[in-house]
Amino acid sequence: MAKAAFEKTNVMRLLEQKKIPYTPHAYPHSDAPVDGVTAAQMIGMPPSRVFKTLVARGASKTPYVFIIPVDRELDLKKAARAVGEKSVAMIHASEITALTGYVRGGCSPVGMKKLYRTVLDVSAAAQETIVVSAGKIGFQVELQPAALLALVRGDTAPLTEEE
Repeated sequence: MAKAAFEKTNVMRLLEQKKIPYTPHAYPHSDAPVDGVTAAQMIGMPPSRVFKTLVARGASKTPYVFIIPVDRELDLKKAARAVGEKSVAMIHASEITALTGYVRGGCSPVGMKKLYRTVLDVSAAAQETIVVSAGKIGFQVELQPAALLALVRGDTAPLTEEE
């Protein structure tokens, strides 16, 4: 499908403004979030290349963004270590929009209200490109992990139980 056929999201506009190449993907959806593995199947990508954006708060009350493959769970101890906190806990779903500007199921690491400290799971380094939310349910963008890290000024660390 040609790029022009996609509804442009603010994430896509930001990537274009920063001259970061990306490939848009879309899947059929309602306003309800779809689990990441299902979304990966609907866009024809292996779950290991499709990443979800999770927001947590450290013991210091500082918010953090963690990006991990959709088929894995965030290891909170590894996440805390990655950001130098004693502990981290997931934020409540009701806080997502206020903190990020995005809705649950459409949270992108790109273009949040503030630039929070962001950590990308190390498994992304093995991928030529990864897919993250384009900031709206049903829309994804595929880009190089290094380009994403540069844009969000992020780091990498092992963040899941499998590593």
